[in-house]
Amino acid sequence: MNARAALFDLFGDHLRTRGSRASVAALVRLLSPLDIAAPAVRTAISRMVRQGWLDPVRLPQGPGYAVTPKCERRLDETAVRVYRRGAAPWSGRWHVLVLEPVRDRARRERLRADLAFLGYAPLSETTWIGLRPSPELDALRVPGHRFESAYEGDPRDLLARAWDLDGIGSAYEDWLASAADLVGSLPEDAPDDRVFAIRSRLVHGWRNFLFRDPGLPAELLPPGWPGEKARTFFEQEAARLLPAAAAFVERNLTT
Repeated sequence: MNARAALFDLFGDHLRTRGSRASVAALVRLLSPLDIAAPAVRTAISRMVRQGWLDPVRLPQGPGYAVTPKCERRLDETAVRVYRRGAAPWSGRWHVLVLEPVRDRARRERLRADLAFLGYAPLSETTWIGLRPSPELDALRVPGHRFESAYEGDPRDLLARAWDLDGIGSAYEDWLASAADLVGSLPEDAPDDRVFAIRSRLVHGWRNFLFRDPGLPAELLPPGWPGEKARTFFEQEAARLLPAAAAFVERNLTT
C-alpha cells in the first residue's frame, strides 16, 4: 500500500466522520503501523494538494490538511460502493457514454482509469456503459454525450460483454483466501495499532474491486457468485475490527 492510497483510505474510512481534517503529525502517526515513513506521507500529501484533493489548514495541533469538496464527493461515493450505504437497486436501465476521441495518450489512459473507477465498462473504444450515472462525471469533464437507455435483449449478455465476469469471480476467490489469512494472523489480544493495520489492509484490498465490480446486479450474475461470500466476509470482519481501529485513530488525533 503506497502512502497516497493509504491517505485516501484513512480519510474515507475514519476522518470523513471526524471533521475530514487532521494535523500532519497525526497523519504521520496514523500511517506508521502500515510501515509508511514520514517523508513518504509528506510527499503524498503534497501530491494530493496539487491534484486538488487536500487543502492546507491551521489546526490547534499544528499545520494540517482538510479534504476539498472534490475529495468529499469521491470519498462519499466510494463509501456507498464499498459498504453499500444507501445504494439504490438497479433500475434496469443503463447509463451510456459516447466519448469523443481523445488524441493525447496519457489523457486517454487517465480517462479510462477514471471511468473504470466510477463503475463504467467499455463496449468499444468510445462507448462505455454503467449501471447508473456517476455524480463525478461533470468534475471529470468527460468529452462526449450521455444517455439513459434500455437494452433490447438479455441484459445478462450485455453485462458479460462489458465486464469480465470470470476474471472478477476469480479475483473475489483469491481475495477471500488471502483476506482470511490476513485476519487469521491477528491474535485475540492484539494491540489496537496492529488491529488498525490489519483492518486498513483488509479495506484497501476490498476497495481495489471498485475498479472491477461497480456493484453488479445480483439478478444478472451467475449462480453461486463468489462476490457475495467475499462481501459477507468483508462486512463482518471490517465491523468486528472497527472499534479497536477507531480507538487507535482517536488516540492519535488528539495526542
